[in-house]
Amino acid sequence: MRRLLALALLLAAVPALPARATPGPYHWSSKPIDSKTAARMRYSYHSGCPVALSDLRYLTMSYIGWDGGGHTGEMVVHANSVTAVANAFNRMYDQRFPIRRMRLVDDYQGSDDRSMADDNTSAFNCRAVSGSSGWSMHAYGQAVDVNPVENPYVHGGRVDPPNGKAYATRSPARKGMVTRDVIGDFRVHHWGWGGYFTNSKDWQHFSRNGK
Repeated sequence: MRRLLALALLLAAVPALPARATPGPYHWSSKPIDSKTAARMRYSYHSGCPVALSDLRYLTMSYIGWDGGGHTGEMVVHANSVTAVANAFNRMYDQRFPIRRMRLVDDYQGSDDRSMADDNTSAFNCRAVSGSSGWSMHAYGQAVDVNPVENPYVHGGRVDPPNGKAYATRSPARKGMVTRDVIGDFRVHHWGWGGYFTNSKDWQHFSRNGK
């Protein structure tokens, strides 16, 4: 009896784990960039960007987290890409494809390197193509990077982010790696995938024009 009482007291002292959010129905919403969101975007948007803030939309979406629970993420995309992106992530949600996190790149002071290293799924960032002076499709809000650590950018002998090196080899399939289903979720909207690039492999990258 004493042993049972001691065990009960011990278990009572163990802090409870946070409850996992049970996945409910998929939901998404979008709205124009208001003054509050524009203030948050002080790192990702600046003078000289190839799109106006009025061309962009603040998008929130359900996603399945690494814990298997339902979460709500955020990203900024071009107004003409809202439906394609929301629908693609809807299909991913239904497939229970896990997303590590989904935050604005401004939470990383606009640093693509920091966002990728934190395995952040994101879209708009007014920046040039890596190693180039030309605008990235991210600068138009017409590209999305999915789980960058598990789907790194492999180019010129480099792997970005560096902590994604173990995933540069695409077999065996592992949690969070882009699947045929995920590729199809974007291709149904005629978006291209960086895994099809010839001189590099951008496994995380999906874009409206395939670049």
